[in-house]
Amino acid sequence: MFLSQYAKSQYAILIMDTQSIKQRFGIIGNSPLLNRAIDTASQVSPTDMSVLITGESGSGKEVFSHIIHQLSARKHGAFIAVNCGAIPEGTIDSELFGHEKGSFTGAHEARKGYFEVANGGTIFLDEVAELPLGTQARLLRILESGEYLRVGSSKVQKTDVRIIAATNVDVYDSVKKGKFREDLYYRLNTVPLRIPPLRERKEDVYLLFRKFAADFSDKYRSPSVQLEPDAIQMLSNYSWPGNVRQLKNIAEQICVLEKDRNVNAQALLAYIPNEQSSNLPMAINTSSKEDFSERDILYKVLFDMKKDMMDLKKLVAEIIQNGGNTAHVMADNPQFINQLYQDVDLDNHSAEPTLTIKHPSQNIPNDYNFAHDAEEVEESLSLIDKESDLIKKALKKHKGKRKFAAQELGISERTLYRKIKELNL
Repeated sequence: MFLSQYAKSQYAILIMDTQSIKQRFGIIGNSPLLNRAIDTASQVSPTDMSVLITGESGSGKEVFSHIIHQLSARKHGAFIAVNCGAIPEGTIDSELFGHEKGSFTGAHEARKGYFEVANGGTIFLDEVAELPLGTQARLLRILESGEYLRVGSSKVQKTDVRIIAATNVDVYDSVKKGKFREDLYYRLNTVPLRIPPLRERKEDVYLLFRKFAADFSDKYRSPSVQLEPDAIQMLSNYSWPGNVRQLKNIAEQICVLEKDRNVNAQALLAYIPNEQSSNLPMAINTSSKEDFSERDILYKVLFDMKKDMMDLKKLVAEIIQNGGNTAHVMADNPQFINQLYQDVDLDNHSAEPTLTIKHPSQNIPNDYNFAHDAEEVEESLSLIDKESDLIKKALKKHKGKRKFAAQELGISERTLYRKIKELNL
């Protein structure tokens, strides 16, 4: 009984701490996954351990970096947030570690880097998976010894900075692809902290919407927005690929544009994107991937055609050597003989099924060496010819519908349009 009461008291203290953190940092929601993330952040804050925050774009990773910094002993030190994906590769080392005067073109004076400015504080490296491999090696040295070199300098600098990293991609997958150092991954991932996406926090969606709608109503001095039950259900069932950031944008649109302040599901549908369409925040260049797939398909088709031709020549030679009798050939080559039956006439009057092969000379000796004397005609291996032929066949099969022809060929419609224009089809 005593242990049960003690456990309840400890749980009450934990809940109170979690609620106070939510109030202090403006976090809304009661999802168990969210509470677990907040609890992990509060426990790791007093230490100097590196933290790797993972979560989808718009899920609030930067908020948790502020929680860790503000609840730590470094809260009076500097806090610098760096978006690693927004800094060009040629200047990222200078931004992080500083440079000496004249170390490169345009370096008219010495400059301190973020690690020098944030000495005694915290650096938040957002999109850390976008760091170049050379910069990753420099960052690993700071994590291990606190030492670094300015660009263009040989003097070792020391810094005491806590590193909090965040990413919206699978870093371990980048490690396997050779895009991210494995040793750096394990140093950063001392304490993993996963922020749940909004689709895993369905009970929090309506609470967040009410908060955003109330804030925007005050900001724009407009009447408050109320959601009908069917609209609330639609909000909870939507997948929210843009997470909290997307929900906030939709709440702002409704507060500004919607005339009827009682919003039902039909009206809400006009603000929620179709889930079948792409919800990516930016265009992704996949041209190189498409070209590679197209070339790969063409090579595979060519090799398969050449193999089929050689097998067919061998099969016909065996049939001719046996006087047109296919009984034993059928047992060894069932697939090819069945295809051959579709292209030539069958003599159904014989007791034994045979193939009637049209040849200028019907009296061919049994010992005639067809494979030796037959003259082979070299087939065309031109990629352009094969490519043109494949596109024609795909268009003919789908009656000129380019969309389905492109799907059949395994390429995009844009690539198919370009090929049709280049080949004058």
